[in-house]
Amino acid sequence: MLDTVTLSALRDFPLVRPGDDLAALVIAALERHGRALARSDVLVLAQKIVSKAEGRYVDLATVEPSPRAIGLAAEVEKDPRLVEIILRESRRVVRHRRDVLIVEHRLGFVMANAGIDRSNLDAQAGAEPVLLLPADPDRSAAALRERIRGRFGAAPAVIVSDSFGRAWRNGTVGIALGAAGLPSVMDWRGRPDLFGRALRATETGFADEIAAAASLLMGQADEARPVVVVSGLAWSAPELPAARLIRAAEEDLFR
Repeated sequence: MLDTVTLSALRDFPLVRPGDDLAALVIAALERHGRALARSDVLVLAQKIVSKAEGRYVDLATVEPSPRAIGLAAEVEKDPRLVEIILRESRRVVRHRRDVLIVEHRLGFVMANAGIDRSNLDAQAGAEPVLLLPADPDRSAAALRERIRGRFGAAPAVIVSDSFGRAWRNGTVGIALGAAGLPSVMDWRGRPDLFGRALRATETGFADEIAAAASLLMGQADEARPVVVVSGLAWSAPELPAARLIRAAEEDLFR
């Protein structure tokens, strides 16, 4: 018998606007598709719809860039107003050059442009809207999970995912910004391999692996599939939030 994992996108998910009850929209989509949820299911939501529902918009037309932002913008050839918002969302600039601005986000993520996005944004959000990451993605995931528990009885795990660039490799993949109800990291150290040798350094980014798989269905452009249900997984490790996926600076040799 083959082990099987199933991924199902909730098609035709409605556009999300500031103040929308995202949990209610997800529940309605699940019911419209006749989809029940089990405790072992994982619900993966694109960061963008979480940020939209939380009203994480900034209108660049209202931003006055600082002298620091103006100087850095000239070096990277970006809009100084956008650079100002990136700096506000960041602890520090890690690397920069023309068209590239890598920062340490205030949540600890090392990423381009502090995760600020301009694609697929409703014009009603402002004259020149940009969208920030959720204020606390782990908390957002936990709140969604509790609302879904209240409707279905079972509480599936929830992941808030985003497209993320990677050191050493081209292309973006889905990663977990927030998670609730599962171990974001699994520690395999001390367990035997096929030949009985104890593993010494192996940890897996369980939540990231799930987010990457879900992103295959979500797409990156006009697919309108920001919610994916993953079924067939099993785990026994204790719950860990996605914040535990971030490597401590003192252990990171590349920043």
